[in-house]
Amino acid sequence: MRVESEVDPSVREPGAGQQAVGPIKEYGEIATPAPPASNVHVLSIVGQIEGHMVLPPQNKTTKYEHIMPQLVAIEQSSEIEGLLILLNTVGGDVEAGLAMSELLAGMTKPSVSIVLGGGHSIAVPIAVSCSYSIIASTATMTIHPLRLSGQLVIGTQQTYEYLERMQERVIKFVAEHSRCTPESFRELMFRTGELLRDVGTVLVGQDAVDAGLIDSVGSLSDALKKLDELISVRRRISRGDKGRQVH
Repeated sequence: MRVESEVDPSVREPGAGQQAVGPIKEYGEIATPAPPASNVHVLSIVGQIEGHMVLPPQNKTTKYEHIMPQLVAIEQSSEIEGLLILLNTVGGDVEAGLAMSELLAGMTKPSVSIVLGGGHSIAVPIAVSCSYSIIASTATMTIHPLRLSGQLVIGTQQTYEYLERMQERVIKFVAEHSRCTPESFRELMFRTGELLRDVGTVLVGQDAVDAGLIDSVGSLSDALKKLDELISVRRRISRGDKGRQVH
């Protein structure tokens, strides 16, 4: 005889059957393997970078308030020795993207960014902020002037001066963390005749390396290999410092 519970099903505690539903819905698998122990943390920045304004629910977004605490935790973790950034983003909020870039640039742990598909607009500072940057041979980067969207714009001289100052902050950051000079980056940003309905430049793979923005063209294996090299260098430096302290 089967006895039915009198507890409302909606308030029952989740059992093994309910826990198994998650992987099926999310991954199409009955069970997912446990993540292996690794000294490298992987962080994805995809879709549109969401800043102080919440974007519509149909937009695929990366929220800066989720990324920034993770970067602090990675820097403080004794188990994580390196960071791999996967970039496939159309850009987004300028100050949110710049804030993430500033945190990445200030980390002592090695980091490698790899641009996949596309890393446009404010994704450029994020890419160059890492210790080493890689772009896939078919990936693109779009460099264009900053613009205001989704808010009331007052057409005054002060508005244009504000945009210019913000734009100079981005140019200064990119120039300080790449081989691209401010003049070259500004020329890419304001180039005409390349984009149909906009001002700017599209760089594909090797073009981004030739422009001095990205360090090399490569794939996932190249990024992991480079990150391992940087981790090894940091270990040797750390051991040398400890040896000098002992003597």
